[in-house]
Amino acid sequence: MRQGPRRPRNAVIASALLCVLVALGGPPTLTPGAQAADDTDDPSAEVQRLYEQASAATQRYEEGRRAAAAQEAKAQRAELLLARERGEMAALHADLGRYARAQYRSGGGIPITLRMLLSDDPDALMHGQRAAWQADLALNNAVDKSRRAERELADGERRATAAWHALQADNVRLAELKQTIAAKLETARAKLQGEADQSVAAGRCRGAVRLDQPELRTTRAWVPPVDTYVLSAGFDSAGAHWAHRHTGQDFAVDIGTPVRAVGSGRVVSVSCGGAFGIHIVLRHPGGYYTQYAHLASAAVEQGEEVRTGQWIGQSGTTGNSTGPHLHFEVRLTPYLGSGIDPVPWFAERGVTL
Repeated sequence: MRQGPRRPRNAVIASALLCVLVALGGPPTLTPGAQAADDTDDPSAEVQRLYEQASAATQRYEEGRRAAAAQEAKAQRAELLLARERGEMAALHADLGRYARAQYRSGGGIPITLRMLLSDDPDALMHGQRAAWQADLALNNAVDKSRRAERELADGERRATAAWHALQADNVRLAELKQTIAAKLETARAKLQGEADQSVAAGRCRGAVRLDQPELRTTRAWVPPVDTYVLSAGFDSAGAHWAHRHTGQDFAVDIGTPVRAVGSGRVVSVSCGGAFGIHIVLRHPGGYYTQYAHLASAAVEQGEEVRTGQWIGQSGTTGNSTGPHLHFEVRLTPYLGSGIDPVPWFAERGVTL
């Protein structure tokens, strides 16, 4: 299976999703100017809202997970530094003990005045005593410095560990929030798909559901039809689930995933019913047409101008579909049977699927 440039944030069906194509019978077309559906309690708007919340929650959770991992590594480094400092402290204490014993063996327990009176060379004795005092002072300073460093490292270790535990607790709450949103999203998706199936069964679209469009930041003339995906059934592939060979490229995505126009153009048709379920056909400059099939909703109307990257609908599993996915075609005419392979077509336009 070929994969897209980014993995989906939500769980995506990994198995190949097949769409069944039948003869050329033309499904009914939405008449221009049809009344747009009210967003109040609309499953399309609810799915879009929850989809965005789920994406944001997933992003926050992943950021928190990475931050917790980094903080854990910081706490482990602090622990290693503290262990090393304690080892150096033990070595210094051992040196101090050896020095004290050496002083005692060399007469360190006798008062310096008496040792000078008994010495054959008082000047040499004083010189040696000054060196001993300096060594003793340096050793004591090193011990004091090491003790301060140990206290600072222990304090840093406590702070790092506390921050790690706090991040872990936040991630638990984020995971619970993520699960709650995911459960609501699944319920809303089921409702959206149910209404879409009713529209297809009736052979009449319910009208354009106007989605809140994202800020379009791309300057590219062409983009993939969905933001995150896994490629499944490819163009001209054989399969037992369609009468002839596959006429497009399938993108495995969840129900309700925003579907976008791959390039600027005009809406040729918005249709319901038949093998493709809810589907949209766009005409682009240069004479090419693109089709977006098995949708759960359409966000545009016939005759409407669209921009590159504009959300034109939501993915689903309407029509002859074995699971949620987007069936995408590039055609030389608006009609089935004139399709060409979308992968090299995109590649020629600088888009790698």
